[in-house]
Amino acid sequence: MRRLPPLAAVRVFEAAARHLNFTAAAAELGMTQAAVSYQVKALEAHLGIALFRRDGRGIQLTPAGERAAPQVARGFDALDAAFARLRSESESALTVSTTQTFANTWLAWRLGGFQVVNPAMAVRLVASDAITDFARDEVDVAIRAGRGPWPGLERHLLFQVDFTPMCSPDFLARQGGLIMPADIVRLPMISANDPWWPHWLREAGVELDENGDRPGVRLDVQSHEGHAAMAGQGIALLTPFLWQTELAAGRLVRLSDQLSTRGFGYWLVYPEERRMVPKIKRFREWLLAEIARERHDPPRAAPATGQAAG
Repeated sequence: MRRLPPLAAVRVFEAAARHLNFTAAAAELGMTQAAVSYQVKALEAHLGIALFRRDGRGIQLTPAGERAAPQVARGFDALDAAFARLRSESESALTVSTTQTFANTWLAWRLGGFQVVNPAMAVRLVASDAITDFARDEVDVAIRAGRGPWPGLERHLLFQVDFTPMCSPDFLARQGGLIMPADIVRLPMISANDPWWPHWLREAGVELDENGDRPGVRLDVQSHEGHAAMAGQGIALLTPFLWQTELAAGRLVRLSDQLSTRGFGYWLVYPEERRMVPKIKRFREWLLAEIARERHDPPRAAPATGQAAG
């Protein structure tokens, strides 16, 4: 039989220990400062030991409080993860986490197709470059860029991340309709300090001085870089698979046949023990089929007059 103190008081202690401020703990818990103080005193009375000491500057943990606080915090983390997992088991909703680039250039445009064949399911897309923590985040599956492997996660390679320079047709026309690899370094390069630029140029036979900052627009994700290129702001280093629609529509043109890679890929991942959860299985089958279909039968590209071969 467990001899636990009142959980309401323990919850207040955890928040107060984390903030070292009764007022901040009260705001987080939706209580008054007086109620927080009361619960802490009740817990101390129950245990027969002081957990906080009060001084003119506020509150500090006693040695006993310092020993207890991290263990209590881990306990609440475990409870939160357990109930998050139960919430995510619902077949009526699927939460997908992926990078801003993959969400904006590919997945958000096609996710409705999964919804059509699963009309009873609500699908939530979380676009974030932060790595999903399946133990804490309410996420069913994630699509992430990297090399892997990730311990405890099932993974499926979707496609390799390769890259090549692209720009808008208008930008190309302003340069006389032809841009050779050696020309790129004297033209506006979008995110010119991206470490993948020297890699691609070197493979194209062009050396780029990597010392110091270079002028130009600097953006944080490829989806922004591609849109800046379409707006005629310069040349961006992009992954062709993610921009097939824009290439086919003539909003972007490739400047070279050369593709470079650094060994990264996009992967579908989820906890190993959840591989047979029906909603995850349905999403996995749909996504892998969509990727395979587009790799086999990409949108037909518009003619690209004046492109240079790499």
